[in-house]
Formats: sequence, C-alpha cells, structure tokens
Amino acid sequence: MARRRKRKSRRRLEGRRILECVPQYSIESGTDKPVTAARNFIHNENIAPPALLLVKRNEHTTDRYFWAEKGLFGAQYVEENHFLFPSLRALLNEDEEEVVSLSR
Repeated sequence: MARRRKRKSRRRLEGRRILECVPQYSIESGTDKPVTAARNFIHNENIAPPALLLVKRNEHTTDRYFWAEKGLFGAQYVEENHFLFPSLRALLNEDEEEVVSLSR
C-alpha cells in the first residue's frame, strides 16, 4: 500500500524562511542539558535577540532554540507562531520591502 505524504504547513514554511535570516550559533551541550547549555552560552557571549541556537546533544541529535526578547523558545514553536514575535515581524517586513524593490 502506498504511503501518503504529510502535508506541509504554509505557515510553518514561512516561519522557517524567516528564521533563515536570523543569526545562528552552533554549540555543543557537553555535560549540561541542551536548554541549560543554550542559556549559559547566551549569558556568556552576551547574545542579543533575535538569534537561533543549534545545540548538539550527541552525534545524532541537535536541538534548535530561538532566543527572543521574551526568552528562549523551541524553534519549531517559533516557526509555527512567528507572527507572535515582534523581532521576526520586523524581519518579515524588511524581506517584503526587498522583494518590492527588486521587482521594480
């Protein structure tokens, strides 16, 4: 029996496209839990929001977190609800302005 493909959410795809414009940092969690490693890295490096953190848990697993003005969020949640984050809304408006200026 043929498997049906999972439908891709437009809203999530749009959120993923917006997150590509945000600065990304790759770190390893070491002995800490991934969230703790991300928080420590943000504190030690004085990273300003918005930022995307890729935390390598082990050789197979990487957790993705989004650093926003309101705190640290899972990247998948942010992809689905990007309209709730003012910093991403500003990035979305900049992208739309670039597309308009390129089409002229």
